[in-house]
Amino acid sequence: MGSRINKIGICIGLSGMLALSSCSKFLETEPDNRTTVTTPQQVSQLVANAYPKASYIAFCEAMSDNAEDKDAPFSSQLNSQSYNFQDVETIDYDTPESYWTAAYKAISQANQALQVIEKSADKANLKAQKGEALVARAYAHFMLVNLFSKVYDANAGNNPGIPYVTAPENVVNGQYERKTVKYVYEMIEKDLTEGMPLINDGMYANAPKFHFNTAAVHAFAARFYLFKKEYDKVLAHCKAAVSGDFAPSLRPWNGSYSSLQYAELQAIYSSASENANIMLQEAMSVWGRSYPTNRFGMGETIVSTLMYTPQNPTGGRFAIGRNIYGTSPQTYNIPKFREHFVYASATANYGDPYNTIPLFTVEEVLFNKVEANCNLGNYEDAVKDLNAWVSKNIENYDANKHNLTVQRIKNYYPTLSTADAIIKTALEFKRATFMHEGMRWFDNIRLKMTIKHALKKEGKVITIGPDDNRRAIQIPTTATLSGIALNPR
Repeated sequence: MGSRINKIGICIGLSGMLALSSCSKFLETEPDNRTTVTTPQQVSQLVANAYPKASYIAFCEAMSDNAEDKDAPFSSQLNSQSYNFQDVETIDYDTPESYWTAAYKAISQANQALQVIEKSADKANLKAQKGEALVARAYAHFMLVNLFSKVYDANAGNNPGIPYVTAPENVVNGQYERKTVKYVYEMIEKDLTEGMPLINDGMYANAPKFHFNTAAVHAFAARFYLFKKEYDKVLAHCKAAVSGDFAPSLRPWNGSYSSLQYAELQAIYSSASENANIMLQEAMSVWGRSYPTNRFGMGETIVSTLMYTPQNPTGGRFAIGRNIYGTSPQTYNIPKFREHFVYASATANYGDPYNTIPLFTVEEVLFNKVEANCNLGNYEDAVKDLNAWVSKNIENYDANKHNLTVQRIKNYYPTLSTADAIIKTALEFKRATFMHEGMRWFDNIRLKMTIKHALKKEGKVITIGPDDNRRAIQIPTTATLSGIALNPR
């Protein structure tokens, strides 16, 4: 498998058109004649492929403080190198290079669709497709810049970004420049704000949660502005993504989820029928089968201090802890992902494996809204939303016993300011909520948390400070064919 991806990556460089039958056939075709797209339905199909069909979870989770040394006998190269903050050498499923390639392939699809729309005599009937293509292009670049560049901060105008590609690639290994993180963010915002008002949920009748529907676009915008620390915009987009009370749309960990068996929880967690899921993505991945047995991941210390022992202002245990499976700390896991195969029948599964992963959820919108409200001084509003989460996530929930107040949170964290105390509470809730999903890494880098990874057998601790160059994942070596400079080490 690894050699196949490597061959394609070397042949076509940045755009990563993995869906083509062979590299040689692709290169023998004139770029402008590869696909003839003429109808709105064909444009819609093109845009439907403008999403990265790969997963960032495996390496993000291993780099985050959600991972510890479980002293398990097995560790994949990807899991080990990510935990050790080494440049990942393997290029198979779930790796940084596979995500880079898939993201730029998605961008290429979006650009091709936008080019067709621009040349079409029927532009008026392609506004929704244009909106989706612009937002999808913005999302793929957003993920890339936050994975492969330093986080957006006061130095964004100096730190190298990633190539922001706005036209279909018409030459093999075309040359690209990285420019700056600030420039990439400006381009993301341009595409996002232009595409957002064009989104039409009526276009997604068959599978709305696998597209940038209206709620998903606002959830994405809220995340984007959270990174930029523009909290008024975060708040506005959170309210547009989820209006009213959050509680009815949150996962009921202390309700129906608590009685689900392993396979049942796998099936519902990442399904379109789950109200908490705003947007989903099918991604080529073996994460669903690998994360329980990895050496580096959620182990005994994290489970005992985060899940089992009430170390939060509610005084209660997180109900998600009731759904932790595994015969020992070496195999602790929460079932969230069911593995599927491209080709499946009643008797056999074969072809590429994939997981369906939540890209945007109601829970994330809640936590982003809480953080925005805290930074705007709206503490009571922030705590009200936290209590919605508490009502669905604390074991044996009792409103009189477990509900939070501003004063209760301040008493629990007496050395912190009111805003910091509430945000710390939200971040701990969020950390437990998104265990195994890679989301914690984005909070780690966004808030410049110091990461400490202990290695039991080796008897050492790796410390990654706020400005450590290793927080930006190394640019894939195949991208150097397109003139893209590697990250410093």
